[in-house]
Amino acid sequence: MTTATPALDRVRLDRRAPPLGGFTLTYLGIELKRKLRNRRTLIFTIAFPVVMFCIIGLPLREEALTDTPLAAGGPSVAAYIMVSMAMYGVMMSSVQTGASVGIERAQGWSRQLLLTPLNPLVNIVIKMIAGMLLGLFAVVSTYIAGAVSGIDLSAFQWIVTGLSGWLLAGAVFTTLGLMVGYLTPGENSAQITSLATVLLSFLGGLFYPVTSMPDVLQAIAKLTPVYGIGELARSPLTGSAFEPWALVNALVWLAILLAGTVLAFRRDTKRG
Repeated sequence: MTTATPALDRVRLDRRAPPLGGFTLTYLGIELKRKLRNRRTLIFTIAFPVVMFCIIGLPLREEALTDTPLAAGGPSVAAYIMVSMAMYGVMMSSVQTGASVGIERAQGWSRQLLLTPLNPLVNIVIKMIAGMLLGLFAVVSTYIAGAVSGIDLSAFQWIVTGLSGWLLAGAVFTTLGLMVGYLTPGENSAQITSLATVLLSFLGGLFYPVTSMPDVLQAIAKLTPVYGIGELARSPLTGSAFEPWALVNALVWLAILLAGTVLAFRRDTKRG
């Protein structure tokens, strides 16, 4: 006669890890929906850039950046501000990724995830993609407002400024947000990342040309991550020559923040 096997003995202890570490479009969709339901996030990443463009950019849409007037197809100061405001929306969306990580850590959710087959790195990648997609919404909505208001750019200028601003700002500020999220607890990460984004935007010349600053501030601006991203994204508008320092600035900051994020992530998962 055989003895009945306890229910606990029937539990499969050899569960295989899910493919791709648990990455699924369903999980990505859930994370994106969470962001879209956050009204504060939507205001600062989508509504705020559009409103600021309408307040600041529209009155200046007749002032050209180059010798070619707006009526003849030349870009205007409004276009410059449009790109900057779209970048700001991307930056705010990206750093909020770090804020969500900090909150999850404070609530103990990160430790719970370590008990599941989900790869912790995949969880971070999904958050990064969701943040980047929300940033794309900010770019599209701001550019639609610019197009409706009469900004006339070439297809090359529309595409290159939008893609470069979205990808560069998203990559750099997502890593910044994640690093802060793993180093600081709870709501502190949201406050720190938001304040850092605002300060870097002003110091880096996102809202006005760096050349209009005093010499000391110009030197400081060129050391901020916003400077390199902004110069690269807006270069198709100004027609200025390619500035190697802008690319070096963006890549160096991305490397520094990525290294800091990896170290903070490893420290956090080891404690888990």
